Parts: sequence; C-alpha cells; structure tokens
Amino acid sequence: MADGTQGVIAPYLHVADKIRARIADGTWPPGHKLPSRSALGAEFGGFGDNVVRRAQEALIAEGLLEGRTGSGTYVRSPHDRRTLLRTPAPSGVADLSGLAPAGFCGTWEAESEAKLPAPPEIAERLNLDSGALCVRTQYEFLDARHRPVMISTSWEPMELTGGTVVVLPEGGPLAGRGVAARMAHLGITVTQAVEVPRPIQLTRAQAQLLAGAIVGSLATLIARTHYDASGRPVETADVLVPADRWDIAYTVPAPPGTKRR
Repeated sequence: MADGTQGVIAPYLHVADKIRARIADGTWPPGHKLPSRSALGAEFGGFGDNVVRRAQEALIAEGLLEGRTGSGTYVRSPHDRRTLLRTPAPSGVADLSGLAPAGFCGTWEAESEAKLPAPPEIAERLNLDSGALCVRTQYEFLDARHRPVMISTSWEPMELTGGTVVVLPEGGPLAGRGVAARMAHLGITVTQAVEVPRPIQLTRAQAQLLAGAIVGSLATLIARTHYDASGRPVETADVLVPADRWDIAYTVPAPPGTKRR
C-alpha cells in the first residue's frame, strides 16, 4: 500500500505490517503487551515514536490492538462473531423485529423519550421541519453477560403517533411488535424499509455505549427508514454495528423468472 509517492510505503504502514505479522503468526498472542514505542521503532527500522503511534492507531481502528489508559497497548482478544440478518419479515418489511441476529442468545432493552426536537439530519430523513417533535427510542442489544454489543436509535414523528396507545414503541398493547404492526394500528400501511450502510470509526461517545469497544475501531452504521404506501417516511433509525463482532448478511429476493415461450 502506498502513501504519498507512488510505490513508496509510508513508514507507519511498514511498522503496522510488522506488528500485524507478529499477531498473525502467534508471536504476540491475544492479551500480549506490546513493547514501548521507542523499542518498536528501533526494532522495526529506526522510526520515531510518532510513526509507531500512527501504526498503533491504524491497528486499533482495525480491531487488532487496544490501548489501555495508563497501562499500554495490547493485542486485542477476538470477540465471538455473530451474523446480523437483514432479512425481510414475512410481510416483506424489515422492521425492528427483524434485528434479532442469528445465534444471538442475549436480550435487549429499550428506553423511550417523547417530545424531543428532531435533529436536522433526522428531520430531513423524516421529511419534517427541523425541530419537529419526535419519540426517540434507544435499543441496547445485550450479550449473555448483559453487556451492550449493538445499539439502535429510532425516531418517530409525534404527528403520527402522539396521543395514541402506540406512541411508545415498547409500551401499550403493541409493545415490541415493530414499526409495521404499530403503524397498521393507526391505519398506516408500511410498504418498505430502505437501509443505507456506511463504514465509520467509533467516536468516544459511541464506544462508551458498547461493551469493550475501542475509540477509533471500525463499525457499520446502518441508516434505516420505513416508508408508507404513499412514500412518506414514518420512522428512521441508526443501527450501530461493531465490525469486529458482526457480519451483516442481506437477503435479496430474486426477480420472478421469465417464462419460456
């Protein structure tokens, strides 16, 4: 991989490759504490601390290393990987109930807050005026040790659900039934959900929401929006999926076959 002049390997990438190789061949197993930056720089070609720091930051972002405040940098222990199935429900709509991933044997918790002004990006996704009131619900998906391993933050316009028994996604007679079922109770037919996944690096705030997550590590942020039959957005959510723990699998229905003449 080149950085700058074509064909020239940036020093920090050279150091990162050396560290990566030692992890791959088992020389440095999970939990191993790396030598000091000055020692690594000297060993791998006489590089300064800044070069080694950049290499370590790159490998932290990949999920191979983790920095422990006041202790040093360590080879990160791998997490058990799970598959997040983004498969349409029988109705053809991938609502929240379709988030339960294959092999996931934990639980999830939710907390809702009503009458919150929609942030500009959320208002745009819901085709609302900026500041329009919404219900925000944050879901934490918990592993067997009750630690959050995936986060989903959902927004619904109060102009649709306010004053009804389904205003809170996890309250009332349809608690936990998902967007499509709750909207159907209001006479709204949800016909599709559009998902836009993009790679990100976890911010400090995002990492704090996820057990054992490292600032700067890779994740996928899925922006999902449900639409009714008229094309009106009725709910939108950000699903935060740590890349070192989840594979994301999409099921795409094949188009009907063409009959032979």
